Amino acid sequence: MRAIDLHHLGRDKVICAWEVDGYVIDPGPQIAEDALLAALGDERPRALLLTHIHFDHAGATGALVRRWPDLPVYVHERGARHMASPEKLVASAARLYGGEDGLRRTWGEVIPVPEENLRVLSGGETVEGFRVEYTPGHASHHVCYLQEASGWAFVGDVAGVRVPPSDLVLAPTPPPDIDVEAWERSIETVARWEPEGLGLTHFGPVEDPPAQLAAVREALRWEADLAGTLDKAGFMAALHERIVAAAGGDEAAVEQAAPLDHLYLGLERWHSKQQG
Repeated sequence: MRAIDLHHLGRDKVICAWEVDGYVIDPGPQIAEDALLAALGDERPRALLLTHIHFDHAGATGALVRRWPDLPVYVHERGARHMASPEKLVASAARLYGGEDGLRRTWGEVIPVPEENLRVLSGGETVEGFRVEYTPGHASHHVCYLQEASGWAFVGDVAGVRVPPSDLVLAPTPPPDIDVEAWERSIETVARWEPEGLGLTHFGPVEDPPAQLAAVREALRWEADLAGTLDKAGFMAALHERIVAAAGGDEAAVEQAAPLDHLYLGLERWHSKQQG
């Protein structure tokens, strides 16, 4: 298995795709398609396994299916319809990026995936040698994959953002459907697998899963409490201070992987749902 650094917008250690025995888990954004293809040697993957459909994880999917029209794509049932018809997803996400032009500059082109390519998951399956569990909290359509042969779990955003060599962990909490309690349950789902290691999208391998899962649980609650007591500017300032103190000079990569304003907006929405 290998983590493929996609060098998002020219920066290292922001987004990686995972290649595992010919399968690609979360191919990343379309704007980084060339980096992925170069690493793959232009060889067709056996399939794409999506943890969820956010553009940093799955944005290249349609472009890859356009290149290889018989490429299977595994995705949770709540995300599948948006892969086939991404218009609503694009319109919603564009609000965070100042419109569709800003969205394209950050993530690239969004291309629909034909329904015949989609392999729809609900959780509880075993596909291509990977156990699948439904793991909402970061997104309502999030799944994680455990490769049975290696014992490694590929966890999308459930286990957080960690840019090595720093051990700082953040919980990425963008809108629209952050659910702190569901996320905590999903952390426990991954922990019950007792994985040998974790494959993070942001960024790379983790060889001490219990420590990483404990750290993201602490970060999630700390960020949720912070967003409940501070306004957006105060939240961003406090989080930036923590990142600068702990990121070892990689704070730009951390904040590109987990934009601070997005973290606040997702938690603000969650708090508003709790209150009403």
